[in-house]
Amino acid sequence: MASGAVHDRLILWTAPLVAGITWQVTGGGHLPWLVMGSYVFSGLMFSGDLDIRSRQWQRWGWLRGLWIPYQKCCKHRSVWSHGPIVGTLGRLIYLGLGLGIILGVGLGISIWRGEPWPLGSWLRHWWHTYQREWLAVGVGLELGAWNHSLSDWLSSCWKKWRS
Repeated sequence: MASGAVHDRLILWTAPLVAGITWQVTGGGHLPWLVMGSYVFSGLMFSGDLDIRSRQWQRWGWLRGLWIPYQKCCKHRSVWSHGPIVGTLGRLIYLGLGLGIILGVGLGISIWRGEPWPLGSWLRHWWHTYQREWLAVGVGLELGAWNHSLSDWLSSCWKKWRS
């Protein structure tokens, strides 16, 4: 398994390559920046190693406690944390549940105070207006997760082959 420093270097070294390929595929604009930014975020803050007390976990600072239940329910390097698509989607759902609780409390307070809060229409508007952007962020997050899992797998294979 690669160390946290190796994962960080791989993400930072390959980020320009990801941006360049995305630039070629999309024809430029803002989408390559979204893919590259989410790719770097995925590698440095949102990787499969959030299932242990890792460098990525420590970077969450005072918010790292949010990931303790995730660590308790996910075995390290399982398909649920390191699996393609499933790992990233699981972390997004997990984080979304936390955000949903916060939004639910806000909605409850808003209703209690008698203030309208058109959250549903606002979310639908953002989803439909920015579909390409959401897709670009999703691709970047998943590519960052693949970088992490692939480097873990290659590192483990290399260590087994050497011994």
